Amino acid sequence: MSTTITNPTVHAVSPGLWALAWRRLRADKVAMIAMGIVAAFLIALLLSATGVIASDWEQESGVSYAPPGFVGADTSAVAKVEVEAPPPENPLDPLADIIRELRKQPDADQAVIVNDYGIPDPLAKEMAEIRAELAKSGKAVVGERLTTLPFGADKWGHDIIKKTIKGAETSIVVGLVAAFLATLLGTIFGALAGYFGGKVDDFFNWFYSIFTSIPYLLLILSVAAVLQQKGVTTIILILAFTGWTGPFRLIRAEYMKHKAREYVWAADAIGASHWRKMFVHIFPNVSHVALVQVSILVVGFIKSEVILSFLGFGVPVGVVSWGSMLNEAQNELILGKWWQLVAATAAMAVLVTAFSLFTDALRDALDPKLK
Repeated sequence: MSTTITNPTVHAVSPGLWALAWRRLRADKVAMIAMGIVAAFLIALLLSATGVIASDWEQESGVSYAPPGFVGADTSAVAKVEVEAPPPENPLDPLADIIRELRKQPDADQAVIVNDYGIPDPLAKEMAEIRAELAKSGKAVVGERLTTLPFGADKWGHDIIKKTIKGAETSIVVGLVAAFLATLLGTIFGALAGYFGGKVDDFFNWFYSIFTSIPYLLLILSVAAVLQQKGVTTIILILAFTGWTGPFRLIRAEYMKHKAREYVWAADAIGASHWRKMFVHIFPNVSHVALVQVSILVVGFIKSEVILSFLGFGVPVGVVSWGSMLNEAQNELILGKWWQLVAATAAMAVLVTAFSLFTDALRDALDPKLK
């Protein structure tokens, strides 16, 4: 007697939302390139935060306003300064004798040593002796400043490339943390308003109307002016407490739609609490909306941080960001020193453009209406 073995029926497993989204995202070449650029910035952020790169950005490695290497050294800064004729003396000046001694011409065999600004340095001899003593004692001595750097230096001789990387750390951290907090607030408020409805919904809609009735930029500038406290934490809180309105509107609409679905009724039938239905059953089905909002807010908050720091309401002295670099560059541009402006602007433009392209592609990939 022979037995016939039948093959079990194999059921095809339908891919989930995230698997479909990743499949659509990989098919978009522009999105993948944009994601690679964003990933490169995030890797640079981690390396900078851990001190692997740009940890010595405050070191005065170049002369003041050292030009980029592809431009060439500025020989006018170290040229010999021509001595101009002094103005006539004031006979009533009590310091006339002292000024006359200071204006004495050096001897012909005495070399005139100029500093980085092209001005005769009266302390050059003393500084040379101090450096010699430090060298004898074995202590570190500041090396000679370079006349050119790969992409130039600022007023204090800081390397622009290292400064841009360190500024990216501040700007990106502000954008990411503030976007996460704003989305968290918007999700909680939107879940409460959309799920409970009634007076709870009326209260949050009234609160939402207050924030959206004021222009966004004017709102954050007003809050920053009232606080009168500079710092990265302050900027993050300002952006988070003023940027939750976008996520709130979308999450509220999703909760109003999903609370009437069958799976929520089933959860209610087995005795699930309101909080469990809101954040265990409904939220996983609307989490893609929150994720897209985080990526959108990151771009806006990076630009907002740059604007705040440029206007003097941002990071304090001693902390560098792209906004503070642009604030310094506006005075340097008058002197024809353009490299700090170009470096900060180019870095911000590349990151914001890549993040925007990635955000658009992610939003399309997570759209359930697309096949």
